[in-house]
Amino acid sequence: MYNSFLRLFFSVTGILSICLVQAQDSLQTEKPQMADAMRSNGKIYVVVAVLLIILAGLFLYLFLTDRKLTRIEHKNK
Repeated sequence: MYNSFLRLFFSVTGILSICLVQAQDSLQTEKPQMADAMRSNGKIYVVVAVLLIILAGLFLYLFLTDRKLTRIEHKNK
């Protein structure tokens, strides 16, 4: 259970880091206008906070579901 969680965590982290590097390459060539407007109004922080809450909720749900399944598997053995 713990190993599968770590494997999932590092896989997602690796994919996100690759996306981040590619996003930084595209930012050097052109400036996004929407992001500048949202940053100047302070709304970008709200968007980031909502996304982080959603991702944390998804990871928590997956972790709790994995624990429940592990308990059921041990109970059936």
